[in-house]
Amino acid sequence: MRSHLELHNSPHQTLKFYKLFVFQNTSPDHYTYPILLRSCTARVSEPEGKQIHDHVVKFGFDSDVYVRNTLINLYAVCGNMVSARQVFEESLVLDLVSWNTLLAGYVNLGDVMEAERVYDLMPERSTIASNSMIVSFGRKGSVVKARRLFDQIQGKDMVSWSAMISCYEQNGMCEEALVLFVDMNANGVMVDEVVVVSAISACTSLSVVWMGRSVHGLTEKVGIQDYVSLQNALIHLYSSCGEILDAQKLFNGGIVLDLVSWNSMISGYLMCGLVEDAKTLFDSMVEKDVVTWSAMISGYAQHGCFAEAVALFQEMQLLGIKPDESALVSVISACTNMAALDLGKWIHAYISKNKLRVNVILGTTLIDMYVKCGCVENALEVFHAMEEKGVSTWNALIRGLAMNGLVEKSLNMFADMKKTKTLPNEITFMGVLGACRHMGLVDEGRRYFSSMTQEHKIEPNVKHYGCMVDLLGRAGLLREAEELIESMPMAPDVATWGALLGACRKHHNNEMGERLGRKLIQLQPDHDGFHVLLSNIYASRGNWGDVFEIRRVMAQHGVVKIPGCSMIEANGIVHEFLAGDKTHPQINDIEHMLDEVAAKLKIEGYAPITSEVSLDIDEEEKETALFNHSEKLAVAFGLITIPPPAPIRIIKNLRICNDCHTVVKLISKAFDREIVVRDRHRFHHFKHGSCSCMEFW
Repeated sequence: MRSHLELHNSPHQTLKFYKLFVFQNTSPDHYTYPILLRSCTARVSEPEGKQIHDHVVKFGFDSDVYVRNTLINLYAVCGNMVSARQVFEESLVLDLVSWNTLLAGYVNLGDVMEAERVYDLMPERSTIASNSMIVSFGRKGSVVKARRLFDQIQGKDMVSWSAMISCYEQNGMCEEALVLFVDMNANGVMVDEVVVVSAISACTSLSVVWMGRSVHGLTEKVGIQDYVSLQNALIHLYSSCGEILDAQKLFNGGIVLDLVSWNSMISGYLMCGLVEDAKTLFDSMVEKDVVTWSAMISGYAQHGCFAEAVALFQEMQLLGIKPDESALVSVISACTNMAALDLGKWIHAYISKNKLRVNVILGTTLIDMYVKCGCVENALEVFHAMEEKGVSTWNALIRGLAMNGLVEKSLNMFADMKKTKTLPNEITFMGVLGACRHMGLVDEGRRYFSSMTQEHKIEPNVKHYGCMVDLLGRAGLLREAEELIESMPMAPDVATWGALLGACRKHHNNEMGERLGRKLIQLQPDHDGFHVLLSNIYASRGNWGDVFEIRRVMAQHGVVKIPGCSMIEANGIVHEFLAGDKTHPQINDIEHMLDEVAAKLKIEGYAPITSEVSLDIDEEEKETALFNHSEKLAVAFGLITIPPPAPIRIIKNLRICNDCHTVVKLISKAFDREIVVRDRHRFHHFKHGSCSCMEFW
């Protein structure tokens, strides 16, 4: 009866029958206690196991090797290797099972050193023991030791091959894993779903879908294709390699699917950019776990669906599902892109309240959010509270401080980074050169640029050259900037040419600007920025015929100018404004506020900078067009909805124009408001009629 209960997965009933057994004064035999101990092991119940151990001693079965081996296994499974070792060492008779059981205990516990000691002491090393050691070495990254042991095994079985292939795959040596898998087949060794999953995972890591198809074919040949773990690995392989139809076919034809299958398919759709298909599958799921929610939120964020990511995160909260690190990182990134500072702060408070560990990735994402929302103090608090900082953490702060006009602090942070022996990388120097660019520090920029190769052995890429061209161009050193482009060891990108062309307009070098503009339009006739800059140069000289010709060419090639767009968060909701926007539900209040702003600015002596309008219209129409720029609409909305002393925070997709810059400065003085505008290049902190950029942007 006891054996029957144990075999039919009712270990908790076994002990009840044992109590009746003892109560009736029935004598146990040497079969009784192994059954009881296995029942305790199945339930991972060490206290009950210890009670049975006491009975083993009491009834004189403690010298039975079968009983003692079951005791060793009980303690090992419960993670108590001290008691397991004590039973082992007190045993008068040890057999191969005794040694293998003790060894397996250390392997499962991850104690490689002790496992290796036991293995070396074994009087006879079975294939089972050697396989255990290969697994142990693999988990600790000792691949060379694992392979040496694998080669020494005389009677390799399927587990030996599987352990070694898994060892390679887990340690990133995927090519070696696949070579060994091919050798395994060539040696006629039967495969199971475990080794095949390792092989498919290696194919996925190497993006060798053709090899994965061959392995898939082998599974059908040997009849193991219906294992759910195997199905999931194949779905992941095909979707990762862009073969989404194959993944979908497997998913739809799966006889047995689990939650991992659904999550894998959702992730597959998202990897292939099929966001709507992923959402349809997500909505059809009866059961979802945190991985499901995180996958969907991350997918939304990665594909620019920031509002959807935030909405799904909020739904997750309403359902009481605790987010994991992936979901938190993704939704914070979404907040960053949407300028949803209130929600970002709430998430930070949630992390603190729930005492979640702020690791490098999560901490860096929080810092990035705060600096990109203009909250430097919050970013510094997160930075200084982090126990561990990676190079990405330093990079986020260095670049963020520079963007917010704190150039000296940014460069000091770079010096502090070097003191901590953290090695800078290419992104670090993007931040450092950007800091120099934001304040026109030409000499310092040249010095940092040279130090990349001379001190840090980092070869500048096209973006570093672009930074230097922008720095020189903004400083009016147009000829030097052009010479730097001509000396680049790689082809200059759009941003580099655009920086020089923009500098030509800024410094009114129309001759160079026209020459470069015509050349760049010929090279890239579909680039809107080049057309717009050249058009502005023509307009500044009153060459309206050339302006109209540029627009005709743009229309002919289907080139559309990106419209100016500004976002502002008020009461937890992000509002978006386009230039001349009349669609906002509060447009009447906004226009009334703009009239009030115009009246106050007139008192401050404001004169519209109509040269910013590249249209052949009269001055009054130009003034109207200027006053309908998206950032002015957003500021007016902010004055209505955001009570002081809270700052008005705006994100603009393009560079703020000279007129808007002047207007916002005057508004900050006339209305005594702090206004923060993040444009395409940097932050502008307006306060008391001045800007943090010090007129350099």
